[in-house]
Amino acid sequence: MRIVVALGGNALLKRGQRMSAEIQRDNVRIAAVQLGKIGLAYSLVITHGNGPQVGWLALQGANMPQTDPLPLDVLDAETEGMIGYLIEQELSNALPGQCPLATLLTMVEVDPADPALTLPTKPVGLVYSRAEADKLVQTRGWTMALDGNMYRRVVPSPVPQRIVEMRPLRWLLEKGVTVICAGGGGIPVIIGESGQRRGIEAVIDKDRCAALLAREVDAHLLIIVTDVPAVFVDWDRPECRPICRASPDALAAFNFAAGSMGPKVEAACDFVRHTGRRAVIGALADIEQLIDGTKGTCITADQADIVFGNA
Repeated sequence: MRIVVALGGNALLKRGQRMSAEIQRDNVRIAAVQLGKIGLAYSLVITHGNGPQVGWLALQGANMPQTDPLPLDVLDAETEGMIGYLIEQELSNALPGQCPLATLLTMVEVDPADPALTLPTKPVGLVYSRAEADKLVQTRGWTMALDGNMYRRVVPSPVPQRIVEMRPLRWLLEKGVTVICAGGGGIPVIIGESGQRRGIEAVIDKDRCAALLAREVDAHLLIIVTDVPAVFVDWDRPECRPICRASPDALAAFNFAAGSMGPKVEAACDFVRHTGRRAVIGALADIEQLIDGTKGTCITADQADIVFGNA
């Protein structure tokens, strides 16, 4: 059984934590212990977020006047390598020594005519006060948007169309390798008029890319890991309820937050609609129960009625 696990940003850096390699490693170690519980039983493909890390590296570059800031596609590649290294190392410590692991830098093609390229919506980087955000708009030309009661930089987030490295990825999986790939949604590239690829200033949504990845590797299950145990309706109200089971059509009746749960639900439903297979959204600590369907929000094509649990 092949499973794609999309790790949420909280698996790498929790909100409010200081950006440091050691803090990220500590968080990745916790995630690796959970993934180690299933690493021998299933064929695993692991992907992850990179929003805080991309913004952090961009800010570092912008504060070095003697150099030109690196473009977002290069920063995407840097974070794929950095985070992939941490996951691979900690997962190798959590699994028996004979289990092969590999991190694969992954380019993802997008449509150069995608309207999202002219409409920055994807939050990246750290959070700022209003005064700090205004200063960054003036000095760096960044686009800022509210994130709770703080502000974050937002960048274009085009829809992923094709994963470039599918041949080596499939080869690795055939050899029994656990693969870490498409981190942060992959490195966004377009094919120009000359037929050559080039990177663009964007960050692809990791959950959308995870759904595409799961389809392309013929996964039996897509798990989208977040920092809550399930998808909730009326999340910010006393009467909030977790959704235990639902179909994509049933979930379409609800409006989930665009900056958090919305993309996860959209990606999970996309995978189910295209494959007829199962997707589940839930907490990393419940990874074994997410697989057997006893926890999280399970999304299937044949679920007749939406089933709620107790908050």
